[in-house]
Amino acid sequence: MILVQHHQPARHHRHAAIHDAGMGIEDHRLDARLGQNISGIAEEDRIDAFQDHAHLPLITANRTACTGLFGGITLGPVAGQDMLADERKQVENAAISPVERLNALIADDMQACDRLILKGMGSTVKLIPDLARHLIESGGKRLRPMLTLAAAHAGGYDGSGHIRLAAAVEFIHTATLLHDDVVDESALRRGKVSANLVWGNKPSVLVGDFLFSRAFQLMVETGNLTVLDILSGASAIIAEGEVMQLNSARNLSVTEDHYMKVVSAKTAALFAAAAESGAVLTGKGEDFVKGFEAYGENLGIAFQLVDDALDYSGRQALMGKSVGDDFREAKMTLPIILAHARAGEDVKPFWKRVIETGNQTEADLNRAITLVEETGAIQETMRRARVYADAAKAALEILPSSEIKSALSDIADFCVERAY
Repeated sequence: MILVQHHQPARHHRHAAIHDAGMGIEDHRLDARLGQNISGIAEEDRIDAFQDHAHLPLITANRTACTGLFGGITLGPVAGQDMLADERKQVENAAISPVERLNALIADDMQACDRLILKGMGSTVKLIPDLARHLIESGGKRLRPMLTLAAAHAGGYDGSGHIRLAAAVEFIHTATLLHDDVVDESALRRGKVSANLVWGNKPSVLVGDFLFSRAFQLMVETGNLTVLDILSGASAIIAEGEVMQLNSARNLSVTEDHYMKVVSAKTAALFAAAAESGAVLTGKGEDFVKGFEAYGENLGIAFQLVDDALDYSGRQALMGKSVGDDFREAKMTLPIILAHARAGEDVKPFWKRVIETGNQTEADLNRAITLVEETGAIQETMRRARVYADAAKAALEILPSSEIKSALSDIADFCVERAY
């Protein structure tokens, strides 16, 4: 018997994974390959991890085999009965994340964008493609260029300029990541050793500069001054956001307002520009363009709020990132700002020591996580992320109903739900 059900979000604890991921399997004969296809970690009758699970109604079926696609596994026909067509489709759609759905809807353009990215990072200087490929091919979802392509599709654009813009957006994003990892002295990026640890800081910065240059070449090739203005402006804003964040590190007096300005500049600006530039190419008018810009901006803010919350959560490890990076770097993110503001006088010296002086011990991260949780700072950060995600969905009201609109709306929800 296969039982698929949603209870509550998945946690990283192995003993709780089946219940929390909302998936139970009752069949001791279930072959190990089924479990391996789902999570890569399987025993005869247990699956210990299932990420990116979806909200599903209760669906039961006697197991011999089932038809349909579920999380990359093929389920053959049920012995003596077939799953109803609508149930089968519901399982298939729900098991695929909205990011994957959007990717499928614009698959040809995404493939063309990937080819252009590979071509654009080529160079006779071998270090450049080697280092760039380390990050670009490390499993990122390409969400930002996806927004550019989706906006162009939604407006019925039939040229090729959106492919160049999408590639330019990815180059800008990758360049900022390379620079960020040097500034932050990061050890991991997307679950891999960061480029600056492999090749050093100087090559990482210089290759980042190379990718910025490639991005501007691609923008110019579109021959559209408006999109050039949008993306070049976003690049400057991102750099300003990084400097703002650097200046606010180790400063417990940083306000929520300042933090939101950093998030808007450092993260949301590129989301907004990616969506807006794709919309501009369609010539659909100001309301259409501003709607996509608002969608991107609000999605970007929600995305960053969730990221900052995850840095104090065990879910971070499941996503290929190390827990507590922001804490070790003494970044003043919203969870810390809220936890410090709500702390009693007996706790304030702890925050002053670990953040302002940087005097941290191995045990301090666990205590910080506990304090952040006890003050409700994580819950409040996630509540605000939900507000921005809802605002992103509302911005899509300028679009008629379509599969792309549905996927974009679900991505806003998924952005928040990935934290659970």
